[in-house]
Amino acid sequence: MIDDTKTDEEADPSIVIPPVGSVLPVSVFGEIWAYVVAGREAALTSGLPLSDIGYFGAEIDSYGSLTEVPNRRKLPAVSGPAGSARVHLVVKCDSRSLTHFVLVPGSAERKALIADLIAAAKNFDGLQIDFENVPQRDGAAFLSFLAELKAARGNKIFTVALPARMKKLNNDVYDYEKILPLVDRILVMAYDEHWSTSAPGPIASLSWCKKVANYSLGVIGREKLIMGIPFYGRAWGDSNPSQAHVYTGIERVINENNVKEIRRENGIPTFDYKIPVSVKVYYDDEYSLSARMEMYRAMGITSIGFWRLGQETPAVWKQIKLKNQ
Repeated sequence: MIDDTKTDEEADPSIVIPPVGSVLPVSVFGEIWAYVVAGREAALTSGLPLSDIGYFGAEIDSYGSLTEVPNRRKLPAVSGPAGSARVHLVVKCDSRSLTHFVLVPGSAERKALIADLIAAAKNFDGLQIDFENVPQRDGAAFLSFLAELKAARGNKIFTVALPARMKKLNNDVYDYEKILPLVDRILVMAYDEHWSTSAPGPIASLSWCKKVANYSLGVIGREKLIMGIPFYGRAWGDSNPSQAHVYTGIERVINENNVKEIRRENGIPTFDYKIPVSVKVYYDDEYSLSARMEMYRAMGITSIGFWRLGQETPAVWKQIKLKNQ
């Protein structure tokens, strides 16, 4: 049995939450983006209503060089009801220190990386930068890096993926206003409201998404805004026994769990015990995804982007359509 009651947070009358079992509307958007991860190209099936594919993803190695560039020829045919989808090379860098290293203005590494990015993008319709750990002091360097790429990209579509914001932050390296004139599109990653080490909660609650979308619309505008939508869920357990112990900690574990048998393996003591674990799971299905998409559509958002193909319920594709398809 599914309990579809609303929390106080979700009691916003402008957010329509469809009852489970109801007929869902078809959400229509001008652009529908979705990410495909290299090595999992089979997740891209024919006939999906997609305008754009983010091919994830090239990386930056320890020397600041571009590596792991996906081979576009490995993608299956990406034609759908709207014709051929555009394919964008996505470049990620999750290391704070490495991001700083490649952003240093005037450095040989930065010049070489920009040249490599432009060369790698030649086989794609666009280039997307996904640097999620830009150090606080490198905000100006990040902006100048984007400006250099914009100037060199030619006719390629230039986009950037940015974390969600609900208001302007002081000294924000991901300042939407400053980045806006440097790119063709901004994909707002409206997910990870709750993450692996946070308290349990939705990946992207509807009320939180509405606040993010309101701010994004006001600053970015609908022409350049792509609202990111998660396909994945998360689970949280109330106990994780994986850790290192001092000897007194081992004794406490033995006593608290009433361990009766201690064996020796090649002279090393070892034991086993079992504990109950309570697990909390949050995920999206076609009903919650429909509620989010319809909320965005009603707000005037014309472009959405899914992270990522292969994680979704297949039922969601019955509720999505490209405009003019």
